[in-house]
Amino acid sequence: MEESQLTSLPDNKLSAILSSLPEEPGVYQFFDKEERLLYVGKAKNLKKRVSSYFNKVHENNRLRVMVRQIADIRFIVVNSEFDALLLENTLIKKHQPRYNISLRDDKTYPWIVIKKERFPRVYYTRKLIHDGSEYFGPYASVTMINTLLDLIYDLFQLRNCGLVLSEENIKAKKFRTCIEYDVGNCKAPCVGYQSVENYNESIEQIRSILKGNIAPVMEYLKQNMQYHAARFEYEQAQQYKDKIQSLERFQSKSLVVHPSIRDVDVLSILNDAPDIAYLNYLKVVNGAIIQSHSFEIRKKLNEKSEDLLIQALTEMRQRYKSTAAEIIVPVAPDIQTEYFQFIIPKIGDKKHLLDLSLKNAFHYRKEKLDRMEKLDPSQRTKRLLLQMQKDLRLSELPHRIECFDNSNFQGDYPVAAMSVFIDGKPAKSEYRHFNIRTVEGPNDFASMEEVIFRRYKRLIEEKKPLPQLIVIDGGKGQLSSAVSSLKSLGLHGKIAIIGIAKKLEEIFYPQDPIPLFLDKRSETLRIIQRLRDEVHRFGIEHHRNRRSKGVMKSELLHINGVGPATTEVLLRHFKSVKKIKQATEEELAELTGRDKARKIVQYFNSNQSSR
Repeated sequence: MEESQLTSLPDNKLSAILSSLPEEPGVYQFFDKEERLLYVGKAKNLKKRVSSYFNKVHENNRLRVMVRQIADIRFIVVNSEFDALLLENTLIKKHQPRYNISLRDDKTYPWIVIKKERFPRVYYTRKLIHDGSEYFGPYASVTMINTLLDLIYDLFQLRNCGLVLSEENIKAKKFRTCIEYDVGNCKAPCVGYQSVENYNESIEQIRSILKGNIAPVMEYLKQNMQYHAARFEYEQAQQYKDKIQSLERFQSKSLVVHPSIRDVDVLSILNDAPDIAYLNYLKVVNGAIIQSHSFEIRKKLNEKSEDLLIQALTEMRQRYKSTAAEIIVPVAPDIQTEYFQFIIPKIGDKKHLLDLSLKNAFHYRKEKLDRMEKLDPSQRTKRLLLQMQKDLRLSELPHRIECFDNSNFQGDYPVAAMSVFIDGKPAKSEYRHFNIRTVEGPNDFASMEEVIFRRYKRLIEEKKPLPQLIVIDGGKGQLSSAVSSLKSLGLHGKIAIIGIAKKLEEIFYPQDPIPLFLDKRSETLRIIQRLRDEVHRFGIEHHRNRRSKGVMKSELLHINGVGPATTEVLLRHFKSVKKIKQATEEELAELTGRDKARKIVQYFNSNQSSR
C-alpha cells in the first residue's frame, strides 16, 4: 500500500464517526486536533462523500495534507441538496476555513440605496449598513450607477437633503424651501407641498427600475400622459412624455437579448491556472442584462470547474437577490433542486450569452494580470512559462526554446536556421544558420536529421546547457527525423520536442498519432508561432544571401584564369559583382595581380559591348 493511502486511513474515533454518518444530504466540517476548522463541504449523501476522503489515493498534495490533519468530523443534516449548498456557503463566509476556496473582490463595489426613512432618499454608497434600508447592486462601475441615478433624478423629483422629515417637524414648520425646489428638482415635502403617498409612488417606480422591471414604469407614465392629454393639460402631458422618452433612451442603452429569454442567470469560468480561477456572472431580467460581475476564486484543493461554479453561483444569487429559474453554465454542477435548472447551450442566443460572459471573464483576467505585471514584470514571465508547461504537458519550465526550419530553392543551396526564445522572448544573438553538408537534393527529412545532430552534438561536446524544448517547423516526418538524431545522441526523453504543422497549427508529439490543438487565443500558441515566424524569416534571409552569392560566384568563375579563391578575395573586398565591374584595372591588380585584372576588365567590357 502506498504511503498516501496509509496516511489517509482514519483512526478509531474517525472510523466510528464514518460508520454512523447518514446517507442523507447535509454539510460536513473537518477539524484538526486543536479544534480549528479545516474545511466545510456539502454532500448529496453524507456517508459516501465523507468516506471518499479516506478510501482512495489523492493526487493533490494539499488534499493529502488536509486529510492527515483531520481529527474530528461534524455534520448537519438538511432537507435537500440545495439547502446544503446554502448552509455551506453561509458557514464558509462566517468561518473562512483554511482549505475552502475564497471569492475575492479587489474593491468594495458601489450600491444604490433607498434609505429607510420618511420620504426616502436614493443615492449610491460603498457601505452596507443593516438599518432596514434597501440596497440594489452591487454594480461593477460607478458609470453604471451614475447612468441609473441620472435616469431616476430625471424621471422623479426626489429630495437630496438630509433633513429629518418627521410629521411633527413638518407641522411645526421647521424648514423652508431651498433652491432645489426653485429649479424644479424637488416638490418640497419638507414644507408639506408633497404628500408621503405621492412621494412613495415614485419610490415604488424606482424599485421597479432598479430590479430591471421597466415595463410597469413605462405603462404608469403612459397612463398619466394620456390622462392629462384627455383633459387638455398639455404641459403636464408633455412632462410625462419627456419622462417616457428618457426611459426609452435608457432602455436602448441596455444590452437587450432575445425576447424569448426573460429571467436567467449566466455564469462562466476560466479554470486553466493551477491556483486561481476567473468567473463572470450576468443577471438577465426581462430580456436585458442588468448586472455583470467578474471576480476570482483562489483554489485550495485543485477544485473542478463544477465545484467552483456552484460555490460562486450560490454567492452571486444571494448577493444579487436572483430568483431566476434557469442558470446558463458551460458545465453543469452535480446538484438537483426544484428552484432552478442548469442549461448548457451549444448554439443560439443562450450560447451567445454564455460567450459574452466568458469574454468578460477573459477581459477581467487580462486586466488583473496586466496590473500585476506592471508592478512586477517577472510575474508575467513566470505565468507565461507555467502556462506553456501546462498547455504543452512539459515536465519542466521551458526557459529556453530552440526552433528549427529548413529552406532550399529547387534543391539548390539547402540551408537550415534556428531561432531561440529565452523566457518567452527572442534571443537574437543566439540564432544560428546551418549550411546542409551531407544531403543532396531537396530532402527536408534528411536535412532536419543532420541539423539536429550537429547542433546538439556540439552542445554536448562544449558542455553547454541544453534547451528545455525543441520546436520543429513541420509535421510528423520532420519531427521523426529530429527524434532519430536525439536518439543517436542519447538525448531522447531528456529534451521535450514537438512539431507544428503550418496548415491547421497542429502540435505533434513523438509516437502520438493524435495532434494537440491549442486555443487560437492562447499565449502558448502565439509564442510557438512567433518562434516559427522568426526561424522562417532568419532562414529565408540566409538562403537568399547564399543563393545570390552563388549566382555571383558562378559569373566570375566564367572568366578564364579566375578560380574560387580569387573570387572569394574579390567579393570579400568589393562586396558585389556590380562593384567589381566598376573597379579599375589598377584596383583589381592590387588584389589579383596585373594579368588576372586585365582578363577581368576585358571580360566585362566585351560582355557589355555585346549587349
